[in-house]
Amino acid sequence: MGQYRNIVVLTGAGISAESGINTFRDNNGLWENHRIEDVATPEAFQRDPVLVQKFYNLRRAGLKEVVPNNAHKALAEFEKSFSGDFLLVTQNVDDLHDRAGNEKLIHMHGELLKSHCTTTGQVHRQSDDISSDSRCLCCNTTTLRPHIVWFGEMPLQMEAIYSALETCDLFISIGTSGNVYPAAGFVEVANQAGARTVEINLEPSRGADAFSEAVIGPASIKVPEFLSSL
Repeated sequence: MGQYRNIVVLTGAGISAESGINTFRDNNGLWENHRIEDVATPEAFQRDPVLVQKFYNLRRAGLKEVVPNNAHKALAEFEKSFSGDFLLVTQNVDDLHDRAGNEKLIHMHGELLKSHCTTTGQVHRQSDDISSDSRCLCCNTTTLRPHIVWFGEMPLQMEAIYSALETCDLFISIGTSGNVYPAAGFVEVANQAGARTVEINLEPSRGADAFSEAVIGPASIKVPEFLSSL
């Protein structure tokens, strides 16, 4: 572990799938039987806010049925024991990393357990459903939306993410498809920094060739093994 001073980890849907959270997008490009254009874009929310809120209300409620798995727990334990700079960037909108105990964590695509006010931009904790009658804590208006980065919107805290990537000496990508940018391009930034780049996945991602190493297998087994090897 002493050979590394700045580690960046990226996680995607694969790590949470082992806890029972659907990966949303199936082979037909549908999210839970909905077209992405109908539930995951700003235009969809303007066109049919009831449908979009219902979609995310169901996802939010589903978090009560799942728990962090051994991969989540291993990352949290590693963060606590690592003396250098550590950043965990997740594309997942669930709270499993939070519950496992990670604190140096960026949810680049937002969080199901938060809402934000479209009037003021303020972000609030959100554990229950959002409806057309839900009122915002900051301005008492009915202008809440899920705190989710939809297609066509800019992911969160990108400056901090790129700053960490540009100085990292180890980059680990776990359970990602390599299909969604900008996250799919993080490995290239890490390569330019001269970092060791490792992909841990059930199968090689679309961008697997960009990594210097591949570890194939379930995250709940391979992530604890790999982190222990450091």
